Amino acid sequence: MPTPVPTLPTTLPDVEVSAGARGGVPVAVLSRAPEGDGPPLLGPGGDVLTADWVDSVALTGKAGETQPGPAGSGVRWVVGIGEGRAEHWRAAGAALVRVIEARLADETGAGRKGQSVQVELPPDAGPDEAAQFVRGLLLGGYRFRVTRDEPKPRLRSVRLVVSDADRREGITAAARRAGALAAATAFARDLANTPSNVKDPAWLARTAARAAARESGLDAVVRDEKWLAAHGFGGLLAVGGGSDRPPRLLHLTWSPAGASGPHLALVGKGITFDTGGISIKPADGMHLMRTDMAGGAAVIAAMLAIARLDLPVRVSALVPCAENHVSGSAYRPGDVVRHYGGRTTEVTNTDAEGRMVLADALVYADTDLGADVLVDVATLTGNMKVSLGLRTGGLFATDDALATRVRTAGERVGEAWWRMPLLDEYADDVASEIADVRQCPPGPGGITAALFLREFTGNRPWAHLDIAGPARADKTYDDVVPGATGFAARTLVELVDSYRS
Repeated sequence: MPTPVPTLPTTLPDVEVSAGARGGVPVAVLSRAPEGDGPPLLGPGGDVLTADWVDSVALTGKAGETQPGPAGSGVRWVVGIGEGRAEHWRAAGAALVRVIEARLADETGAGRKGQSVQVELPPDAGPDEAAQFVRGLLLGGYRFRVTRDEPKPRLRSVRLVVSDADRREGITAAARRAGALAAATAFARDLANTPSNVKDPAWLARTAARAAARESGLDAVVRDEKWLAAHGFGGLLAVGGGSDRPPRLLHLTWSPAGASGPHLALVGKGITFDTGGISIKPADGMHLMRTDMAGGAAVIAAMLAIARLDLPVRVSALVPCAENHVSGSAYRPGDVVRHYGGRTTEVTNTDAEGRMVLADALVYADTDLGADVLVDVATLTGNMKVSLGLRTGGLFATDDALATRVRTAGERVGEAWWRMPLLDEYADDVASEIADVRQCPPGPGGITAALFLREFTGNRPWAHLDIAGPARADKTYDDVVPGATGFAARTLVELVDSYRS
């Protein structure tokens, strides 16, 4: 019987760094855009390409340009790295994997199952350039498709040739780390792309726990609706009450021997489908709500990478998982909900469900786990899409140093964050006349949502990452393909790594 979704996690190409080329493996040559007039600069292996051929294909060397090599030259592809900036190396890797897999798809009648490729890096390419190239190669060909058809052939492995032994060690380490970060991104995409007829709260928590069990030292506990009721997780129970698929709380723990620095808590919104509840969403676009747990997916995937990289920092992760549905048991506007820890919320809009489940988890991380730093990640408000577009995440923080850490971590891994203000002139509006706080205060929606969450963070340094914009893509760009992007997973890993002493 066919499986309901592709096998998770998506298999990515293997990457090997080697001192020399291997016979019989197709070769790709890099080309760089010239600084002024003149032909592009060809990398190692490009000496077999004649000036006449370069002119005949109008080769420019611009980032992401691909050309099939001339017959009989031994060069299968030429790929441009532009001016050699980080994003150019990434674009080159993504373009190369796409052209390879497009060609393989045309050859399926011959029974091709996959292919390898080898690229010799030029002498001025260091660990950073190699890491960006690897990331593009691993993620640029990502696909998630539920179909009866046989899977199309894929790029199977990549061999990076580095003849200089002094450079090879650093590039090998960089490629390994880039592979772990790419795997985290891909798994976050897998989880978010999975359709919600398969992905209910139990499935999400169970799938994450099984993945965690494969990583030494990463522990997982899944709490069911009975445990949640016994312990007073009123926000999570209220949001999940309208569905016959009950909520779950996923708790992942990474506590390596010799861990130093603060104890971090990562909290991710895990709404496996969001109808909006009684405050129902418009039909147009509702199908995209299968990705409304992208924040939780980023947290889960980041924890797997943190364990895989054996980062010496203590981290706890909480993903409150629920389906926000419409039924006779759904929570209502006007309800008063008691959260974990006792604080009450006046519900004004059941479509603002993310902050309800995050509130429970943040209090639990603060009071029970005793975390020193809190970071939550969520597709929380459409306001961030209006403010920042679809490629930049919104960053709110109570601590300047933490905000700087998040932004710097994002810069290192190619994820953009823009700090938004926590405007205290709106803080009084969070108060409710019939409860401690109200769910949707008036004012700028992204800011007031963050101010609501702040009420549940104690006095801990806290950052709220709103990824409503960049969590999904509707077209291909860089190493991103349409669908879930896996945004924030890499930032979280890099953020945790920044705390190692």
